[in-house]
Amino acid sequence: MARTGRPRAELTLTDDERDQLERWARRRRSSQALALRCRIVLACAEGLSNKEVAGRVGASLPTVGKWRRRFLESRLDGLSDEPRPGRPATITDRMVEDLLVATLEETPRNATHWSRRLMAERTGISESSVGRIWRAFNLRPHREDGFRLSNDPLFVDKVHDVVGLYLDPPESAVVLCVDEKSRIQALQRSQPALPMMPGMPERRTHDYVRHGTTSLFAAMNVADGTVISATHRRHRAAEFVSFLGKIDAEVPDGLDVHVVCDNYGTHKTPSVNAWLERHPRFRMHFTPTYSSWLNQVERLFAEITRQMLQRGDHRSVQALERDVREWVRIWNENPRPFKWNKTADQILSSLARFLQRTTGI
Repeated sequence: MARTGRPRAELTLTDDERDQLERWARRRRSSQALALRCRIVLACAEGLSNKEVAGRVGASLPTVGKWRRRFLESRLDGLSDEPRPGRPATITDRMVEDLLVATLEETPRNATHWSRRLMAERTGISESSVGRIWRAFNLRPHREDGFRLSNDPLFVDKVHDVVGLYLDPPESAVVLCVDEKSRIQALQRSQPALPMMPGMPERRTHDYVRHGTTSLFAAMNVADGTVISATHRRHRAAEFVSFLGKIDAEVPDGLDVHVVCDNYGTHKTPSVNAWLERHPRFRMHFTPTYSSWLNQVERLFAEITRQMLQRGDHRSVQALERDVREWVRIWNENPRPFKWNKTADQILSSLARFLQRTTGI
């Protein structure tokens, strides 16, 4: 019976085209759409009809006809997707690169850091697009962080010593993180605070009257989070020796006491050393210089600042000291030790990576 309908265009392949189509069809990284198109063209090259090709590859007749026609018109290039309709992109790759280089390597003429508005003026890109590009590359010019590198020649040894106490404390001993939060101010706001209301935060005046200062001496047990504390109006070696005496009185006999503290001058005076000689169960472990982050009691000071001191209103030093003692008492009712996770080697590796990024050392 004679064939009816539109005659089918014959499709023949060169050896190079066949080889390329077969590679695209079986490559794992090829898109499924491209692989299907390659199988359609290969089947058409065998002389099969569009209906037979559709049955073999699992595609519709219009799809088979479309890619047969596209291949005959443009060969391998015809298998790629055509440009989609819509407005062409107005921000080119070169513009994005220029914005990123400016963000990382330049500063604006009249400011210390870039804002969206300043970068939009610099590049001609809209402020919203500047924000999207910064978010895509995780850049936040409005934020900053501080750091201070230790110059302690025994830095590595001290890190291993202190972190070793946290992760593997000695037996029959207690490890205490000790420090002083000095010059806590008793501040009285000039006017009473306005309480929080729906849609309105608490409001406090910016000005205040000073009524003196005190210092909080604290020793936090790293095992259970309990705190031994004392308040003193002055911050000298005599007060530190007195606080060591309080620790000695409250820690049960028969336990060694390992004290982690910083390099403040009052911790190393002759009077302190003489007291330590008379109390051999006390052993001092000093953190490296500029490394207060190694002392866990600093985290405790952050808690008391956030929870009580930051919004406090005290009309006398006595009232301030009373509130501080009450805060510590309530803390000890349900103490929460801070869990230390990083090993000394992990800390040193992290610092090494930071030095590599910042100084190239």
